[in-house]
Amino acid sequence: MMRQLVADPPVRGSDYAELSRRIRAAGLLERRPGWYAARIASTGAFFGAVWALVILVGDSWGQAAVAVLMAVASTQVAFLGHDAGHRQMFRRRGPSELVGLLAGNLAVGLSYGWWVEKHNRHHANPNHADEDPDVGAGALVWSVEQARATRGFARWLARRQAFLFFPMLLLEGLNLHLSSLRAIAGRGPDGRFQTPMRHRGAEAFLIAAHTVGYVGALLLVMSPGKALVFAVVHQGLWGLYMGCSFAPNHKGMPMPTAADQLDFLRKQVVTARNVRGGRLVDVALGGLNQQIEHHLFPSMPRGNLRRAQPIVRAYCAQRGVPYVEVGLVESYRQALAHLHAVGQPLR
Repeated sequence: MMRQLVADPPVRGSDYAELSRRIRAAGLLERRPGWYAARIASTGAFFGAVWALVILVGDSWGQAAVAVLMAVASTQVAFLGHDAGHRQMFRRRGPSELVGLLAGNLAVGLSYGWWVEKHNRHHANPNHADEDPDVGAGALVWSVEQARATRGFARWLARRQAFLFFPMLLLEGLNLHLSSLRAIAGRGPDGRFQTPMRHRGAEAFLIAAHTVGYVGALLLVMSPGKALVFAVVHQGLWGLYMGCSFAPNHKGMPMPTAADQLDFLRKQVVTARNVRGGRLVDVALGGLNQQIEHHLFPSMPRGNLRRAQPIVRAYCAQRGVPYVEVGLVESYRQALAHLHAVGQPLR
């Protein structure tokens, strides 16, 4: 079951401010243009190399293996869009949005504007069932109350969701594409667009360009049957990789309510968990394995998160704030245990 939220100390107001001063004094909020130039270049080269491999392999069933590489490359590009959305690369909005639109809409077919709006709500109230869209009731349920409210097929899923979690992630890529289209085109009963978006026309154009380019490139290189297999493998594994990158961060951690009255430091720390590992884990998870530091300082460049970790960990120990860090396998075990416990009343 979930750990209980830590009670607030009598005096809380300056806790985050003091931590922020220490992080700033260490220079960890300074932009790292050289680091990001190298990251963008290497990720772009990898993405381009996989597309070149698609052409070289041609009309062959070996494209299924190339699709696996494409899923990895697409996720790495999406991580760049995540960093751009938090303005980790540039202080100015314009360059950040340009990178986000190119990485999200054009390269992987994901609406940057929709994702930023949704992700900002998550950061404002992580793991809050009424405020965080990432733990709202949907295909999965995250609280006993959500589970008890299910009916029909949704209730059948909720009973078995811990066992179905990873298979369901194979559909996450499709869900992200459809959600992006709904966000761009969806209107309410009053005729107004439901999702706020600064560059709706550009987003629609870039996603259309992505779709035409993606489908056209596959059909030019291989037969329709092989193109379908490539797309299914690519999109399924892309969704699985994306889901596996985000699932360790909050699932199974405390879910606060308005009654908890947590200050910013505690709201961000007690609802998140870090994943242990070296540089390879940093690359594989896009820096999201340092989730606590990322939530405390969303605009901190990804390359600085590991350097901030000992400062944040020591500060949390000093203030008596639980700081959770586990291995990758354990993070999944905790998330699945939570899903299983939530579905227990229905079994």
